[in-house]
Amino acid sequence: MLANQKLFVHLNGGIRLPITVQGASRRVLSLSSSDMKATSQQVDDGMPLSKQLSSVAGGIVALGKFDALHIGHRELAVQAAKAGTPFLLSFTGMGEVLGWEPRAPVVAKCDRERVLSSWSACCGEVTPTELEIEFSKVRNLTPRQFVEKLSKELGVRGVVAGKNYRFGYRAAGDASELSRLCEEYGIESYIINPVMDKKQSILNRGFNDAKERGQVSSTRVRYALSEGDMKYVSELLGRQHRLILMLNDQQSFTIDRSRISFPKSRLLNLPPKEGVYEDCRIVFGNDDVVACRVVVETTDIRLELVEIDRVYDPNDSRHLNIEFGA
Repeated sequence: MLANQKLFVHLNGGIRLPITVQGASRRVLSLSSSDMKATSQQVDDGMPLSKQLSSVAGGIVALGKFDALHIGHRELAVQAAKAGTPFLLSFTGMGEVLGWEPRAPVVAKCDRERVLSSWSACCGEVTPTELEIEFSKVRNLTPRQFVEKLSKELGVRGVVAGKNYRFGYRAAGDASELSRLCEEYGIESYIINPVMDKKQSILNRGFNDAKERGQVSSTRVRYALSEGDMKYVSELLGRQHRLILMLNDQQSFTIDRSRISFPKSRLLNLPPKEGVYEDCRIVFGNDDVVACRVVVETTDIRLELVEIDRVYDPNDSRHLNIEFGA
């Protein structure tokens, strides 16, 4: 586990108050089509491979992309938890294989564990575990071959998917076929209605996506961020959007009393559009916060502390967490 990190807040008179931040850990199982291997991000808990893989067997797997970890994704996890031990299964490297233009994630990788942990209250006090399958290894699988993999290689007991879920080569399979194949392979299937977006007027504002049927989606979250509508973002996510910046050295930022500027190149996830955002905060650990105003510019992110006599010094920290108010 990473050593605890210390952040400091400078008060008048030069007093430095240390705030300890526990390093986050996230264990992800990376599974290929032929040989399954367990990997660890940020932390190696020393768990044997056989034990990590056996933890998946008998579990309930929610199927989806899980980019934004929005309220629709949370509902899939909740349904999985009702049926057994919940897992989220998604594909890695899909963009590279399909030639999509690289884009920043909605949720920074280092922040996903925190988000999933916040879902535990809805999931019977169990935090869902993420499973990742290399897309290049499964892209040519037929719907039947994919379900067979779930049954024979992963040994899952059940799957949860949305009513609009598509799977298999060229998205040939739909939710009905998933249910039929699961029954054939002795897997429980739970097909749920998608969580609908209450803000349906978005469809009349130039939002164009062939897959849109009014459901909450990662595409809608990205659209809301591009519009700078943080209230709408919060409604879709079920939480405030948290922006994460990576700090490598003192050249990462500039400080002018109550103002701190960072280049956008340090961002680990997607910011809202350029503009001024009130009611934001710098977050330390789970409870300690410093109120601020965030100014998103073309090349930089500027933080303006609300309390003029309180100056934040990012020295000795690895990440800077910024939450946007609704």
